[in-house]
Amino acid sequence: MIMNIKSRLIQIIFTLFGLSVLIFFLARVMPGDPARLALGPEATQEQVEDLRHKLGLDKPLPYQYWEFLKGLAHGKMGISLITKRDVSKDIKDRLPATLELIIFAMTFSVIVGVPLGIVAALKKDKFLDNFTRVFAFSGVSFPRFWIGIMFQLIFAYALSLLPLTGRISGDPPTHITGFYVLDSLLTLNFSALWDALLHLALPVLTLSLSPIAQITRLIRANMVEQMRKDYTLALRVNGLPENLNIYKYMLKNAFTSTLTIIGLLFGWLLGNAFVVETVFAWPGMARYGINSVIRKDFNAVVGVTLVVGITYVIINLIVDILYRYLDPRIGLEK
Repeated sequence: MIMNIKSRLIQIIFTLFGLSVLIFFLARVMPGDPARLALGPEATQEQVEDLRHKLGLDKPLPYQYWEFLKGLAHGKMGISLITKRDVSKDIKDRLPATLELIIFAMTFSVIVGVPLGIVAALKKDKFLDNFTRVFAFSGVSFPRFWIGIMFQLIFAYALSLLPLTGRISGDPPTHITGFYVLDSLLTLNFSALWDALLHLALPVLTLSLSPIAQITRLIRANMVEQMRKDYTLALRVNGLPENLNIYKYMLKNAFTSTLTIIGLLFGWLLGNAFVVETVFAWPGMARYGINSVIRKDFNAVVGVTLVVGITYVIINLIVDILYRYLDPRIGLEK
């Protein structure tokens, strides 16, 4: 069955258009006057009205949305009331920090969660299986901010093993992509590479605990199901090595359904990164978005939400494509 990527891209365009309409109008009807919040309580009414006119807030909402779309077509998202810069530039400066954090957290979650799930399935109802169950329950239950603070107290304050906050201690590497680890590798700046990895350790560990727990539980459940199927017994009877049976056949079939959750977890990480970024003073887009909501910086709210939406639909598209390769019976076009 041939994948119809073109139709999926059209669906993505309509999804993002609907998202832009929804978040634009919701941002405009939030309580509070953004012009008054930007100027402060000491500003006169004339100053507030003048800023409202400059921002176009005195125009009808459909006209404001049309102006927003025209700016978006040229890569502009409007002026931020907080930074007084174009929102697209603010996001461009902060997005690499958030994506670097999320990519490392997601990669770490898969590297740890999949083997734990396999071990739990192979040692079903034994000590290791019970241990992974407790770990999975704890990883989902504990709040992210509490875990982050505990890690700071233990590893940064008490043991002085890892940095407390921030993205890097010394000078950042030469800017190429905005990803400190990648830029350090490209410029062969190994001192900055080590520094950036040390600063990533605690935020990544804090953010990845819940995804590790969920991936572990899913892999375990799917592996147990695969172990009971006829093809597994047939491969064993025919003398296929157990490791080959586990990692080539059972894991591939077990991982197919888990892949969907991994795609959703990436979106979850993007939406929940603000907690970790706040605890560790991480200069990312998620914290910028939360501050924008608090201060009713509507252009920034719309811009951040659109970027999150674009990232989310792209990840889902990638997941659909990977589905096709893992299981040829699944197609994108019905």
